[in-house]
Amino acid sequence: MGLHLEKITYLIASDLHGSATYTEKLLAAYEGERADRLLLLGDILYHGPRNDLPEGYAPKKVAELLNLRRGEILSVRGNCEAEVDQMMLNFPVLAEYCLLAEGKRTVFLTHGHVYNRDNLPPLKEGDVLLYGHTHIPLCETVSGIVCMNPGSVSIPKENSPRGYMTLEGGVFRWKTLAGEEYRTFVLK
Repeated sequence: MGLHLEKITYLIASDLHGSATYTEKLLAAYEGERADRLLLLGDILYHGPRNDLPEGYAPKKVAELLNLRRGEILSVRGNCEAEVDQMMLNFPVLAEYCLLAEGKRTVFLTHGHVYNRDNLPPLKEGDVLLYGHTHIPLCETVSGIVCMNPGSVSIPKENSPRGYMTLEGGVFRWKTLAGEEYRTFVLK
């Protein structure tokens, strides 16, 4: 009898920045995607000094909404997270990175303020770096590492849509918060 691994669907999002309005839309998309896990790439509750307040800024409400799914969330620390944020959230948010296995590849999740396409973590060719921080969707290969960014849920930049990514069976899809797919990347 062989080992059978089910495909897991991940919804990947970054830079909520305390917006209850857009967190609710993200969670509706999470339900609609029937994802198994929600991967958050940091900057969850606080908007940061360089950003204006996002629409529906209500960090306590965002914490309440996310805490209801605490067993489904994997998260990393953004540059706006602090120990006080961990006191509000019932899932770990202060890890600098998280590693996932996708077939023979490593997927390195981080916020992007330390590791990004200009400062790659120690990965091998063909591995994947997922990060947020810039609020701009990205998919490019740098030194053999596939670098990806879902953009921002609440404060998109450079005319990009508010959105997220999904990962299932080696296929990454970028989508708007309304679920409209606008980019795909298949790991080969």
